[in-house]
Amino acid sequence: MRPEPKKRLDTHAAPSPLTGLSDAFAGVALPADLPAGPVAPPGEAPTPLWKMGRVVLRRERAHRGGKTVVVIDDFATHLPLSVIAAVAKRVRAACGCGGTVKDRRVEIQGDQPDKVRAALEAEGFQVAGVK
Repeated sequence: MRPEPKKRLDTHAAPSPLTGLSDAFAGVALPADLPAGPVAPPGEAPTPLWKMGRVVLRRERAHRGGKTVVVIDDFATHLPLSVIAAVAKRVRAACGCGGTVKDRRVEIQGDQPDKVRAALEAEGFQVAGVK
């Protein structure tokens, strides 16, 4: 007995069933009495979604084999962990180094508190701690 032949898949591009939808609303006219949407004044920056608050910088070497890290601590309690992780990513990029987020603290590798402070102040934080 011969085995059944393998089923072949068609590799030729068939026309998409959604191609005709672009013309579906071509004949619909918009009513003239629609109100205008809100317009932001030019040059005005949008208000931030979160009030960032105050953070504290610390320089630590303990339990790291002599390596120095800058710890960003005391984030406001209303900030979700996703915002803290996004801030950590932008600070790491600004400093050009690695780091991690642990228990609502951000650890930035290396001894560069000036760059960390500048990046955090650019994000809208009030920074206390290491000068």
